[in-house]
Amino acid sequence: MKLNSRTVWLFDLDNTLHNASHHAFKALNVSMSEYIVEHLGLVRAEADALRARYWHRYGATLLGLSRHHGVDVHHFLAETHRLPGLEDSLHGHAHDLAALRRLPGRKFVLTNAPLAYALRVLGHLGLLGEFEAVIGFEQMRMFGQHRPKPDARMLRWLSAQLKVSPGRCVLVEDTLMHQKSARAVGMRTIWVQRWVRQASRVAGAEARLGRRPAYVDRRVHGLPELLRRPLA
Repeated sequence: MKLNSRTVWLFDLDNTLHNASHHAFKALNVSMSEYIVEHLGLVRAEADALRARYWHRYGATLLGLSRHHGVDVHHFLAETHRLPGLEDSLHGHAHDLAALRRLPGRKFVLTNAPLAYALRVLGHLGLLGEFEAVIGFEQMRMFGQHRPKPDARMLRWLSAQLKVSPGRCVLVEDTLMHQKSARAVGMRTIWVQRWVRQASRVAGAEARLGRRPAYVDRRVHGLPELLRRPLA
């Protein structure tokens, strides 16, 4: 697959376009657990465990809370993503911005984060103008249900909405379970590791990051590597 103006890039946001592990993820984990404590009546340890369990099961904590506890999607997103002082902690990489500007093809952000948060982050980083559209959690909705990544049905629906075949799409992201679904529907996949490597200081992390699952086309450290050679 050669890179050209017909390529459709689907970029994740957190830990792909900026270093979310530096601050945003920690703050979000706290705010989500506090929300669960307040609205579900659990103690903090139970809230932490429930949040993590739903993320691993569904790819988004909110799906589990909505399906099993009746949590209102919009209220949860608004309350947990207030994150005062977020802008002061955001940082990306200047070379990524330059690479995005040179990258041929249509470019979108596809994130499980709410749209307002995504626009806030991208605007502060100066990246917002590089994308044709930003697709957040709220926009990934089919037949009355939210279906964020890694839902394969949503990925097929998205390619249909963009009027392109899945084979023309490239998912660029840090989360393997999302890439596995993308490959299952025929998309190409690129595993971005810069921020994940910086955050992974536990035993065995380097060995895990050094492997390339069969559903990953390429591993890259940062976005400039997207310009260096086409996907095989």
